[in-house]
Amino acid sequence: MTPGRVLAAFGAAVLLLVSACTYTRQLADVGFRPPSGNYRLIVMQPDISVGLLTAGGAVEPNEEWTNRARDNVLKAIVAQQTGRGGETTVAATRAEAGGDPAQVSDLINLHSAVGNSIKLHKYFGLTLPTKKDRFDWSLGDEAVAFGAATHNDYALFLHAEDSFSSGGRVAVQIAGMLSCLAGVCVAPAGGQQLAFASLVDLKTGKVVWYNVLVSEVGDIRTPDGATKMVNTLLDKMKPGKAGATGGGT
Repeated sequence: MTPGRVLAAFGAAVLLLVSACTYTRQLADVGFRPPSGNYRLIVMQPDISVGLLTAGGAVEPNEEWTNRARDNVLKAIVAQQTGRGGETTVAATRAEAGGDPAQVSDLINLHSAVGNSIKLHKYFGLTLPTKKDRFDWSLGDEAVAFGAATHNDYALFLHAEDSFSSGGRVAVQIAGMLSCLAGVCVAPAGGQQLAFASLVDLKTGKVVWYNVLVSEVGDIRTPDGATKMVNTLLDKMKPGKAGATGGGT
């Protein structure tokens, strides 16, 4: 390979390393229609985690980054929900969600398990035979009891993870890109943003709408980054239909 082609290949590798893609995809119950009119919605305390991606590929949680991101996401949700109709409460803490504190904690933990299960089985290829052609997930009696105690019609849950490559990880990525010059391409992943949101009907306990976001750009430690993530996830709820809705950009 000539020096010029080596330089061009190196430039292409660097461009690939910093290239950006954001992907979203909505799923919903067949009969779902976005809430409208006179309804009560509680936004549960967002589940946020931000950390540093090390050279070895592990994510080291960073408490200061996480607290800053959680504050930004909460403010972004409040702004996003303003003017959407209905009566909405955004809970900054579990206590602010109302109801019994132990019940609230159980419900948030249950949603984490169910939300991650939806992500795994409906997005990441591990399809469950009984749910292959339908969207059928529920938080069950826990959600119904919470709705009855708080007089809310819907609960909205949001989970977000953000990670940022350390200097060592960037070096590993560049080395992997350069290995392509020898004909053996190894491209270690960099930091990324992964988030999902669920809307639960508290009359039935069913998860009636779900959206996932995967992005190689964005920084929820900043107000602008948090606003972009929240708006991308929540701004345009689509009605349910057979099969999936949404797409990637």
